[in-house]
Amino acid sequence: MRPLHLVGDKDPRTRERVRLDGGRFMMGANERYPEEAPARPVVVDAFEIDVHAVTNRDFAAFVEDTGWVTVAEIPADPNDYPGALPEMLAPSSLVFTPPQGPVPLDDIRAWWRYTPSAQWRSPQGAGSSINGLWDHPVVHVAWADVEAYARWVGASLPTEAEWEFAARGGLEGADFAWGDELEPNGQRMANTWLGRFPWENLKPGGRTLTTPVGSFPANGYGLYDMIGNTWEWTADWWSTMAPDTVVKACCAPKNPRGGDEAASKGPGDATPRKVLKGGSHLCAPSYCKRYRPAARHAQPTDTSTSHVGFRCVVREAV
Repeated sequence: MRPLHLVGDKDPRTRERVRLDGGRFMMGANERYPEEAPARPVVVDAFEIDVHAVTNRDFAAFVEDTGWVTVAEIPADPNDYPGALPEMLAPSSLVFTPPQGPVPLDDIRAWWRYTPSAQWRSPQGAGSSINGLWDHPVVHVAWADVEAYARWVGASLPTEAEWEFAARGGLEGADFAWGDELEPNGQRMANTWLGRFPWENLKPGGRTLTTPVGSFPANGYGLYDMIGNTWEWTADWWSTMAPDTVVKACCAPKNPRGGDEAASKGPGDATPRKVLKGGSHLCAPSYCKRYRPAARHAQPTDTSTSHVGFRCVVREAV
């Protein structure tokens, strides 16, 4: 490994985490999107979780120490994507690009663009940089990238159950990580879309990007940005089939895992998908109400975007 010269004064391998005792909680929800149902009791063991998402500062230290090259920086193998246009195989990543006015909300191509040279150092593509964004969550990281970072720090990616347990902050059955009101007493609790998605931006200064980690209140466990800012990778393969539930409270599934890798693929898609949690700065009441602990989204393992990041966990030895 290369000598480590930190961008800042902290080694991310010794970063701050919160220890959670684990326990039984109600996972999922019955009233929102069908892939969240059914609400069911599950049990998780004790674990430690990062206080905030991995930042550009953290990821830069990892890259400097290991020489890691992210998926977005590598040309795609045409054998993996038969029939793809040559320009789609160049190093690139998905960047949110707001349209000039209202568009139909059933076609995400109206606001997402595969952008050449977009990657974690250049989140908006060629000519952009992370100067001034060191304490923002790192984005444009695919599954291989987050796995490699987790190994470097001696940690793992959380399971969906661990992530949701942490996000709820001890509030049983609450719609949001802070209670049942989106903006209690008019206070914004997370970095989510403000205005009519995806064209009307009512945030101060017209900001469409992430915010520094910790810009909004922590949840009941002292964890920041579990909701909004960026979606976060989990270790589980995507499935819309919840684990079998058992009526007896004593027998709630313990440390449940997601579905099967092969079954996680979308229709006609060769790439497996993982579960994302938490919503992002692009979630809006007018489009995507997934800024809730129960919400979930499928993400192909080879795909990076400008609104997906991650955090790590350390599990106690059994």
